Amino acid sequence: MSTEPSRPGVPIGPLIASVGAVMLITSLFLDWYDKITGFTVFEFLDLLLVLLSLATIASLAGGLGLVRPAPSRGVSLAVAIFTVYVVASQVINDPPAVAGHAGPGKDVGIWIALAGSGLMVIGAVLGYARISLAVESRER
Repeated sequence: MSTEPSRPGVPIGPLIASVGAVMLITSLFLDWYDKITGFTVFEFLDLLLVLLSLATIASLAGGLGLVRPAPSRGVSLAVAIFTVYVVASQVINDPPAVAGHAGPGKDVGIWIALAGSGLMVIGAVLGYARISLAVESRER
């Protein structure tokens, strides 16, 4: 048995997932289609994406022990996969607000949202595997 107290590690999965969630929320303020932001183009999906992002950030707070009980790792993974599904559906199929326009081009916001939701899935998988980052200082 070790006499040193155990050092809790920082859960790397929820940290990566939270970075992706912040990217997703930020992307909603950017243009998704030709000069149309994510908040402008959607009626409900923008609020759903913010809610899913906040749930992912809550998993980081649970992983750090700031929130009790911590959200389930399985639920966090399901939320992340559903988020990718929602964002990818908007990449594949234009929303009704821009469907009538002649070939609306996809802008930077939609790609940041897709990358952020992808990071949410990667982070959820790492969190499901319980991978953490521990930093130890050594004396010289």
